[in-house]
Amino acid sequence: MKLPRIRLRYLVLPVVCAACLGYFAHHTINGARGLVAYQELQAEARQLKTQIAEVQAEKQKLEARVSLLRPESLNRDMIDERARIILNLAGENEITILREAR
Repeated sequence: MKLPRIRLRYLVLPVVCAACLGYFAHHTINGARGLVAYQELQAEARQLKTQIAEVQAEKQKLEARVSLLRPESLNRDMIDERARIILNLAGENEITILREAR
């Protein structure tokens, strides 16, 4: 049983529209700028925010140590510690604990 040509002509436009709609729906979800890519970018942004927080915390620790070495706020213990590290010296009555380099 063959369909008449007139009925086929009425089916062409809906089939083409459905194909276009399917194409755009597929790329809305899976495309380079689709929902999946958006979720991956959101996860990466969260990960980078935690890395930023860690780096900022480390920066604050380093700034605190550096502030102890500034001329306006010299800390004798800090100067002594740095001098011993740089010169690789220890006192006669001190115990030295060696650690592996990181």
